[in-house]
Amino acid sequence: MSDRTAIFGAREGNEGIVRCDACPVLCRIRPGRAGACSRYANRDGALVRTDPLVLMERTVDAGGETVPFLEGSEDWAGGLAPQRDKATFVTAIGAGTTYPDYKPAPFIVGSRHAGVDTVTVVTEGIFSYCGLKVKIDTDRHLGAETAAVRVDGEQIGHVTTAEYGSQMLSLGGVRHLTGGSKREGNVTCAAMLALCNKQAVEVSIDGGPRLVLQAGTAPIVDGTPERRMRVGCGSAAIGIFARQWHGHVDEVIVVDDHITGVLSEHQAGRCLDVPPSGIRVRGRRSTPGRYFQVAQPGKGWGGTDITDPLAVIERIDPKIAWPGLRLLLTSTTGEDSLYCVLDESLRPVPVPAPEAVARTVERIGEIASRRSPPSSSWPARADRCGRV
Repeated sequence: MSDRTAIFGAREGNEGIVRCDACPVLCRIRPGRAGACSRYANRDGALVRTDPLVLMERTVDAGGETVPFLEGSEDWAGGLAPQRDKATFVTAIGAGTTYPDYKPAPFIVGSRHAGVDTVTVVTEGIFSYCGLKVKIDTDRHLGAETAAVRVDGEQIGHVTTAEYGSQMLSLGGVRHLTGGSKREGNVTCAAMLALCNKQAVEVSIDGGPRLVLQAGTAPIVDGTPERRMRVGCGSAAIGIFARQWHGHVDEVIVVDDHITGVLSEHQAGRCLDVPPSGIRVRGRRSTPGRYFQVAQPGKGWGGTDITDPLAVIERIDPKIAWPGLRLLLTSTTGEDSLYCVLDESLRPVPVPAPEAVARTVERIGEIASRRSPPSSSWPARADRCGRV
């Protein structure tokens, strides 16, 4: 650290104060204290870095936690450092200076590749530029897009565009870290650090619920931990379960805020020769058996504001439908379901579901529960039916 002290620091007065000139802030740091960035500190009158340079081999030797990467890297010929009996990987942690200042990073890594000298400089981005995108796997409507996300009353971000089955939050950024009040910046910074360190953080959303967020743990919405995650949108659920429903029901409507599926119109139903039922759902028909905008987002069935599932039915065509038609309505998680039979007036009458039908709903719930693991990260899902 002595060379660094001579470059970056200078003593001031007789009180052991060191002036750090690593960035334009030019902190005057008293003994035992750190500068505003917490990266440089005064130790016995010498300016030192508070974060060590992190090398993977040192972390492994110390029994620290690592994440596997670059499987088969033993065949890599353009390594950052000479290959030895164990890999050496230089990270940017503890390696940089402030940005975008004129001083270079204090660690410069040199190597040779194919006979050519190479130099790699790593640095750290300043925290005021940082932000997080939080993926929350829940069907529940958490708030309108752009609604403020708050911690301790301070806005730290907003609800952003949902991504197929998951609610998304955008947190941090310069407008909250440095563009508002000092308290707003401190609260934002503390919340982001806690989330990145896999700690629980309670947030509230304007016009929405209170949430407890923690990486690797199911979100808690208004005090209730989420137990299920949708198998897919309504169309995907139709495709997955069509064969199990075949012969036990005449029509299935899977209610979903994104795409509501209708079995008899869907390609899966056509492949199984399911006859038209004459039941037309509300919303905008996208492609056969797939409907958009059947309701508004909300805390009801399938992430909609529907609490009475029969309200999704726009009309029943008497020229096609028939008395005794068996109708199943379910959500994408199986959390909600209703089994009906059309009476002589072609009105849906709720009745107990036959065992075979009830099993299919239970199966949806089983799969939905498996898609919401309490460990590791919440699963990402391919957009299997989001194409229009």
